[in-house]
Amino acid sequence: MDLIERYLKAVGAQLPAAGREDILAELRDLLMSRVEEREAELGRPLTEAEVEAVLREVGHPLTVAARYGAGPQHVVGPELYPWWLFGVKTALTVLVLITAVGAVARILFGGAEVGQAIGQAFAGLFSSGLTVVGLATLAGFIIERQTDKPAFLTEWRAKDLGMFEVGVFSRRWWDSLSEQQGTRADRATPKMSPTAGALGSATAWGIFLLWWSGLLGLGFRPEDMGGELVRGGVDYGLLFAETVALLYWPVVILAAAQGVFHLLRAMTGSPVRLTAFGDVIFRGASLTLLGWIWLYSPFASLLRVDSLGDLIDRTETLFRTGEGAGTVLILIFVVIVVSEVSGLLMALKKLVVGK
Repeated sequence: MDLIERYLKAVGAQLPAAGREDILAELRDLLMSRVEEREAELGRPLTEAEVEAVLREVGHPLTVAARYGAGPQHVVGPELYPWWLFGVKTALTVLVLITAVGAVARILFGGAEVGQAIGQAFAGLFSSGLTVVGLATLAGFIIERQTDKPAFLTEWRAKDLGMFEVGVFSRRWWDSLSEQQGTRADRATPKMSPTAGALGSATAWGIFLLWWSGLLGLGFRPEDMGGELVRGGVDYGLLFAETVALLYWPVVILAAAQGVFHLLRAMTGSPVRLTAFGDVIFRGASLTLLGWIWLYSPFASLLRVDSLGDLIDRTETLFRTGEGAGTVLILIFVVIVVSEVSGLLMALKKLVVGK
């Protein structure tokens, strides 16, 4: 019975020390019983090939040892898989957008040929996509092995399920684009559930962080988007690169904090006041960074205006002559500030009211 002992040693090598001898004793009894039953049927001892066949019926040592192991026997299980797929789709969508912006920036400002920029974009997108799928799988592996499942798996609400009926990434959503009939309510896109939104936001911020830190391998960094852009004697590309360098660590910290916060929201069911509290903090941080850009960044002298009337005059000149890159920056800056202030006020209201 050397084959059986060799088989048992192979199984035992995969088992934890605790309980190993008991499991091997149980397995030895099973194997010996099967061998004895087969010998009784044939009326003779089994040949080596026949013993091998009995062992194959029981299963490969790795498979048999796994039956006695603790924890799930899969990387991402069927309950978590839809969320894993949603996260991967969201991340790939963000990657595609970043890659497209980078390709256009290289063509317009970096002097790259169209074919070269597209080729680099596809190569970077492929390698980065593999990284994203790997990180999502690692996250799923960790979640599957937690004792307590996250709230988004166990505490979902029926009123938040519209995303799964007609979600941005669902087949029905794409089909609905070609539908011409039906009521306005039928054509409306349901609101994404807070938990799914939190998971999508966490994924997007994670992708942004990897890109900002240069770990995605897309072939371009944030500072590269400035390119060679000189207007009116001002090198905007250089100013952009200098600003990005100064903001590198603050943005890293802000993006990482955003990602962790949205993961916390996803795991806790995304309560309204927690979401509002985080929004207040992060809107405030964004406004702080915007204030620094306005007052102290390399762009400060270009963004500063003496009065509202001066801004109106410069805007009129821009629309009349089409000249004034600095004025365009100021208008973009104003729109962003107004958006952040509006978001901050809405978050404060939700924090107080609770809905």
